[in-house]
Amino acid sequence: MSQAFKDLLKKVGSGSHTSRPLTRDEAADAGRMMLTQTATPAQIGAFLIAHRIKRPVPEELAGLLDAYADLGPMVMPIETEQPVAVLGCPYDGRSRTAPITPLTALMLAAAGVPVLLHGGDRMPTKEGLPFIDIWRHWRLPLDRLSLGQARSLLQETGFGFIYLPRHFPQAADLVPYRDQIGKRPPLATIELFWCPYGGNAHVVSGFVHPPTEVFAQATFALQGREQFTTVKGLEGSCDLPRSRTAIAGLAQADGTLQRLLLHPQDYGFSTEDVPLGDEAEYLESLSAVVLGKPSPLVESVIWNGGFYLWRFGVCDSLEAAFTQAEKMLTEGALFEKLEHIRQIATGLLGEVLNNC
Repeated sequence: MSQAFKDLLKKVGSGSHTSRPLTRDEAADAGRMMLTQTATPAQIGAFLIAHRIKRPVPEELAGLLDAYADLGPMVMPIETEQPVAVLGCPYDGRSRTAPITPLTALMLAAAGVPVLLHGGDRMPTKEGLPFIDIWRHWRLPLDRLSLGQARSLLQETGFGFIYLPRHFPQAADLVPYRDQIGKRPPLATIELFWCPYGGNAHVVSGFVHPPTEVFAQATFALQGREQFTTVKGLEGSCDLPRSRTAIAGLAQADGTLQRLLLHPQDYGFSTEDVPLGDEAEYLESLSAVVLGKPSPLVESVIWNGGFYLWRFGVCDSLEAAFTQAEKMLTEGALFEKLEHIRQIATGLLGEVLNNC
């Protein structure tokens, strides 16, 4: 048993009247002891549920992110004039609405904006559709690339993925606790804020509950992060909804957050989100979009792709960005980018096999 961890556990788990927040350094220590399994399973489970009940504060979230930075993967900077877009979506995937983020990532990469995503396998408590299942459907071997190869892929194609079981096994080893405690722990929140890129990055953080956005702004301020966007997205993802007003927070140079409210009908979009339904049918619809064929996902892809093309400076106005997004679909830009990613990724693996 770790006595040091026990002392930290007492501070967050002693009840509503006597518990107190950890300092940033204390939270970082707690994170390191959990990731390295210095703390016992009983201690880790107790900490995660106690911390959830207490609710984390930005200093604690920043400290846990410090532990991720110390022990986790970090993609070294690539040669690019654009900040790398790091899209933070819940690791436990989607169960109600169709994910659009993978197509948004392809569109940004095709437009010259490098994108880095991160995630793992199916994960409690939702056990929803994760990114890795989509990559596998597209025959992208992103779960087999080393960290260095993931960086090479990002450099060559503008697209990269950090796969928890391979690139950050210490964090993957904490996943079973989500099932055992039956609730999302605070680690599920910091995954929305985590930036595993060591250079100029623009983090997009999805959220569901308004306090999470407040925590994001304060946590990023503690980290000194100036470029970020928050999105009240579908199931906490980076996907803008169409069934309601889309709400985004745009970080400003003076440290404030500009609130942006987007009404889909104002731009000619229908106001229905696409349900996930059968996963196999969704994956086929996803591929149809890439191939430029009719799909129920098309409007959502243009809606989201256009917003992000505008946000990352590819287009000067939202109207122009929506037009550009539609043009990229019809002209096959997403298909070309997907084929490019597949070619480079399999080539990287081939080089390793040839050298063995």
